[in-house]
Amino acid sequence: MSSQLIQKVVRSVGGVLLGKDWQIKLCIACLIAKGHLLLEDLPGMGKTTLSHALAEALGMSYQRIQFTSDMLPSDILGVSVFNVNTTEFEFRKGPIFSQLVLADEINRATPKAQSALLEAMEERQVTLDGHSYTLPLPFFVIATQNPSDQMGTFPLPESQMDRFLMRIHLGYPDPLIERELITGVDRRRLIKDMEPAINAEQLFELQEQATKIHLSDAVIDYIQRLIAFSRQPSLNQVGVSPRGTLALVAAAKAYALVEGRGHVVPEDVQAVLAPVVEHRMQGSQDITGHAGMSVVQQMLSDVDVIDRSLL
Repeated sequence: MSSQLIQKVVRSVGGVLLGKDWQIKLCIACLIAKGHLLLEDLPGMGKTTLSHALAEALGMSYQRIQFTSDMLPSDILGVSVFNVNTTEFEFRKGPIFSQLVLADEINRATPKAQSALLEAMEERQVTLDGHSYTLPLPFFVIATQNPSDQMGTFPLPESQMDRFLMRIHLGYPDPLIERELITGVDRRRLIKDMEPAINAEQLFELQEQATKIHLSDAVIDYIQRLIAFSRQPSLNQVGVSPRGTLALVAAAKAYALVEGRGHVVPEDVQAVLAPVVEHRMQGSQDITGHAGMSVVQQMLSDVDVIDRSLL
């Protein structure tokens, strides 16, 4: 039943964002694992379209926040306003109080504004003037980021990159898909006509099911050997932290559920490895995490699924 629901969402979003089923599955897995997603790509690749279509397919309230260099934390979280009639301050909620929030071009905002969003992501609540306000559940942030070599960007520091469960790229469409985009209908019109594929209760149930996905000792051994490989001093990298290890396990379980399995197989770990750990591994000259790409390729090629020392 859960597999049918997830495939229904994949088909719904895939009808709008063509040729990106793998990325859509990763987005859904990220949400099921109760994480947040960082989309990094060039402008015009479909990042906004993906987030909006996902919100419609999941029946979640949606807000888009366009980050700019002059943005203040109150523009994201909200502000207390004095009511003359009641002679009291009233809290007016900001756009963060939605179930799916698109933080567009997060690296164009100053570190102060970035921190306000990332704190809300971590705590799932907003604290202002001594009062705490709980964010609506399910709560999912999709942040988009332009390549750091573009002008006017403030790269996210390592500690904040680590708050995102996954980072993915959409990339260019293949020629057949691009031809369909040229000759087909406007994708934004399709989004307006979308109907929710699942409801909040079903999503909560999927999140609970993901925690119960079986993880065998053999797969745990494989994960630990991958993580140990990333921490080798010879790689001149910051290895995957314990938080990153837990993130990899949660993502692998969620991806197994997306694929309709009740247990994690090595292919699930391999599917989510790059999205989960690339941005957590930085070299001394790389604060974006791009240096992690080549290391992940080494991890997949050099670390055996079965520990050969036991054979």
